[in-house]
Amino acid sequence: MNATVATSVFAVFMVATVALGLLATRGRRKGNGEGGGLAEWSVGGRSLGTVFIWVLMAGEGYTSFSYLGAAGWGYNYGAPVLYVVAYMSCGYAIGYVVGPMLWAYARRHGLVGITDMVAHRFGRPWLGALVAVLATVFLLPYIQLQITGMGVVVSTISYGAISLNWAYFIAFAVTTGFVVVSGLRGSAWVSVLKDVLVIATLGFLAVYVPMHYFDGYGPFLDRIVTEKSEWLTFPGHGDSGLGQAWFITTSFLNSLTVVIFPTTVAGYLGAKNADVLRRNAMLLPAYNVLLFVPMLLGMAALFVVPGLVGAESNLALFKLVVDSLPAWTVGVIGVAAALSSIVPMAVFMLVIGTMWGRSVLSLVPRLERRQKGAAQVVVVIAGSLALLLTYTAPNTLVRLSLISYEGMAQLLPMVLLGLMWRRLTLLGAMSGLVVGVGVVCGFVFTENDPVWGVNAGIVALGANLAVALAVTYAGPRERDERPDGEVLARDEIPAPEREPEPDGAPAGTSH
Repeated sequence: MNATVATSVFAVFMVATVALGLLATRGRRKGNGEGGGLAEWSVGGRSLGTVFIWVLMAGEGYTSFSYLGAAGWGYNYGAPVLYVVAYMSCGYAIGYVVGPMLWAYARRHGLVGITDMVAHRFGRPWLGALVAVLATVFLLPYIQLQITGMGVVVSTISYGAISLNWAYFIAFAVTTGFVVVSGLRGSAWVSVLKDVLVIATLGFLAVYVPMHYFDGYGPFLDRIVTEKSEWLTFPGHGDSGLGQAWFITTSFLNSLTVVIFPTTVAGYLGAKNADVLRRNAMLLPAYNVLLFVPMLLGMAALFVVPGLVGAESNLALFKLVVDSLPAWTVGVIGVAAALSSIVPMAVFMLVIGTMWGRSVLSLVPRLERRQKGAAQVVVVIAGSLALLLTYTAPNTLVRLSLISYEGMAQLLPMVLLGLMWRRLTLLGAMSGLVVGVGVVCGFVFTENDPVWGVNAGIVALGANLAVALAVTYAGPRERDERPDGEVLARDEIPAPEREPEPDGAPAGTSH
């Protein structure tokens, strides 16, 4: 009976999710040529306001990790999991400056992603294709992780009635169903539903679990301090190696990387103006408060369901509620967690499709004028590949996921430094990228991350930057122009719009 109720609740919400995603495109199917169609599909026609950008970027950052991984890390280690709150909050502050800069550059030149920006900045279309391939390698594991996360959630909240394999397929089918048709706008609309459920369910659990199992926060926190004090200090429980140096370097590296992550940039480019991004950067940290809930509940599970090991620890939060709450409540909580997989997975698939449609397949003459259609096909292929590897070789993408964020960080000099410093040469940027990715792979795949107590990615980024600067200064200076002779203008960060003066003076010019 419980399985039937929970599964029915889940099914109703999944149908609503697809319907909401499809409704998002109502009245917006027209595009000014294929390019206009791609811009509407991939960046929402650059017309999303503060609310949609906020829920979209919050949805992309609040993934199934927030329900599973954050609770699992809290259960296994404790304090080190706070790096997630640290880097996301710092990243939003950096995004206050970087977001409007990238938005202005892309809007001025009609670009729809970081591969476009890199190709335009260095005047080499093949460079955009190369970055697209590299970014796809780093993004595919995230799709696989969301498929796996949703599968675990659905199988658990259905009391085992839905198998993991079917749950994996449902994750793929629901996400692909609306993202191919509705693009970024559909993801933003679904994010609204997801955020309502996430805020409601985590708010409920934040009150319910301590009251139900510990008679309040006082006794709960007292037990943690007296019985599990190791979880409250660095490096946390056990010989994790996640000490203070690791925490600082990881938070710093990730806060820089998140602002040029392809999915983040997609959110930036969907904004209707730069001030939307500035307001968004100020509002997003408030969403991070929700991250404390699964972290605390993971530590609460230490007392309620002790002895979880390995991947089982990721179910710490759900083991607290499946046996103690009514089936319909479990179903709603499961839907919130499932949507926390679907929304980021949709954005990951959308970005991969856009990068390939714009930068890789456009190099083929017959496909150049069919970028949107090509991008939609790539979305289906990328999702299918991640699903196939989830079934057949899950460890392949799990190993790739180890280098995903640290590998993406190696694009920082090419993207940010390249846009802000005209002196950086193509040879310098490429040399640094090769060295950085090589160092990351070397450390991670030999299981030397952290290295010397710090994040291996920061070491690789240091080597990347040093090589890029050395090659740039030692090599010949490139002319600051594209091969076709069009000089690349230095883009200024758009100034914030001024509010009206008290005496009724007109506001500043809108950008």
